Amino acid sequence: MADINHLYLGMLVRKAQAHDSNAFAELYGLTYQKQYNYACYYLKDTHLAQDAVQEVYIHVLKHIGDIKDPKLFLAWLNQITFHTCFDMAKKQDKHYGEINPLALELSEDDYIDHNPEALTQKQDEIDRLKKAINSLPALEQQIIVLKFFNNLTIDEIVQATGISRSTIKRHLISGKEHLATAMAT
Repeated sequence: MADINHLYLGMLVRKAQAHDSNAFAELYGLTYQKQYNYACYYLKDTHLAQDAVQEVYIHVLKHIGDIKDPKLFLAWLNQITFHTCFDMAKKQDKHYGEINPLALELSEDDYIDHNPEALTQKQDEIDRLKKAINSLPALEQQIIVLKFFNNLTIDEIVQATGISRSTIKRHLISGKEHLATAMAT
């Protein structure tokens, strides 16, 4: 994906905005695999990832006319994919209960004689952590979720998002600082 020319994508976007279906098909062909890979990483489910990517491209088709700077198509597309996956993951959590790996780890009860008060405190911490993560800027939130909830390495996050390694590291550090501040209050 790194070898895709943003100017060329911008030209395709302008053609797609002028209702050229071949240009949109080419945009789809050039970008689909990366969006699908990201959705698989994020959602940990190939069927959900297929559904997510389908929603993404439906949204793109409906709103491609909204892009003011066509060279920024990939950034716009990545944000749509992130928000679609985030929303789908939230729906899955609500539908199936707490499936969040961190929440499961925090709520495991290693003792037969567990203390209800301790379990309540753990659940409160989980709720505070979720609220703190949801309050992060979108990119920090995305990187924190990929790193700590999906257990991806920095290189895997770079591959999934197309964002530079240094930017990933910067937002990871910033996100952890914001979380620490939010959890301290």
